Amino acid sequence: MTHLSPNPLASDPTLSDAPACWETDDGAEVIAFTPQTLRPRETSRVFHRQLRQPVPMVAGGDGVYIFDTEGRRYLDACGGAAVSCLGHSDPDVRRAIIEQVETLPYAHTGFFTSQAAEELADLLIGQAPDGLSRVYFVSGGSEAVETALKMARQVHVERGRPERHRFIARRQSYHGNTLGALSVGHNAGRRALFEPMLPSATHIAPCYAYRGMAPGESEEAYGRRVADELEAAILALGPQTVAAFVAETVVGATAGVVPPVPGYFARIREICDRYGVLLILDEVMCGMGRTGTLFACEQEGVVPDLVTVAKGLGAGYQPIGAVLAAEPVYEAMHAGSGSFQHGHTYMGHPTACAAALATQRAIQRRDLLANVRRQGAALGHALHARFDDHPFVGDVRGRGLFWGVELVADRETKAPFDPELRLFARIKAEAMDRGLLCYPAGGTADGVRGDHVLLAPPYIIDEAQVAEIVEILDEAVDAAVSAVPR
Repeated sequence: MTHLSPNPLASDPTLSDAPACWETDDGAEVIAFTPQTLRPRETSRVFHRQLRQPVPMVAGGDGVYIFDTEGRRYLDACGGAAVSCLGHSDPDVRRAIIEQVETLPYAHTGFFTSQAAEELADLLIGQAPDGLSRVYFVSGGSEAVETALKMARQVHVERGRPERHRFIARRQSYHGNTLGALSVGHNAGRRALFEPMLPSATHIAPCYAYRGMAPGESEEAYGRRVADELEAAILALGPQTVAAFVAETVVGATAGVVPPVPGYFARIREICDRYGVLLILDEVMCGMGRTGTLFACEQEGVVPDLVTVAKGLGAGYQPIGAVLAAEPVYEAMHAGSGSFQHGHTYMGHPTACAAALATQRAIQRRDLLANVRRQGAALGHALHARFDDHPFVGDVRGRGLFWGVELVADRETKAPFDPELRLFARIKAEAMDRGLLCYPAGGTADGVRGDHVLLAPPYIIDEAQVAEIVEILDEAVDAAVSAVPR
């Protein structure tokens, strides 16, 4: 692993015209750039996410680190949004992209397939749970979910059941920002503005043991109870009208890494099969090795009819997502109309597929899933050791290199902090000031109240860097909490 250290010239204000550098511990691979101040928003032509809050300008990255044009280095403990699973500037992936671009960067899938797409599909199906047999490539997670919803609808039509058009999902979930994905998701902040435009969907309880399990209730009993809400919803809507149930295998950004309790998804699968409802598992964030197995559902012992993946598929080197479909889903369309009434200009993009293929081969060849499990255990142990007795931490949870820390104002009652305090944003700022990138969010408890921090570091991380993450996060949490009025 290359560890970068700042060149002292970068922080000398008298040398503002000198190139700033980051260099390896042995002095090799010097990465130089010219320091520059943040461009004021009023002169930038970029329509930024936040219109009033400035952000640093990125200069480069190496391994688990990103650095900006002011000479600051950040340990990337979240991969953006659980994307950069291989870290930054991986030579094998960069080489694959260059080779594909030099061969042919793009060809429309209405005319051609590509070797990169075919090989990537073979690799994914070769490692997928038995029964998943086809891959539909798109450009990201929201597109993947949108595609899965439309697949589910068309499959029922092809089978002569056009009345099946309703979707059931869960509260405190997130499935993407396109309108269909927002409709099945239940992130209150992201839905509110567009609520009048969203297609209708029915939402049942999440499998969120920290906040949902009753005193004295076993995990198995709790899982059965909340899973049975699916059956009740199907019966209330009319079984003949329900197309699919949509769920994140391990909940990601909205509730802060919430794994299911044992037996929950087995019961969900049983209910779906009983009523002819398709099971769509959203593994855009938790899939592609993030939880220690390539597909998170492997740990649940269930096979979905459709599963969506994205972030870790291409590790951020190119925009790509995919839907993996079970053979009966494919066969229904093949035997029926012979086509899927859907498509995007950049689906199956050869360069994106080449990047994802190189990413997945690197994960296999370097046995990185073993490191995910090993360092994930170390990260979990360190987080529990540091935060289990913290006066303002209610829960620490996760799998593999996917962990969440939920903040509370009162551990006994589990009462969240006042959302007006925006504690999550304070933690993000404090962590970034200390050179750590983490992914905090609000609305954890009910869509409005609650704060959590999500961690999803690259699969290449080592034990020293795991320790550094926890050390800095502890400092950031304490600084943020101490600054809020109570």
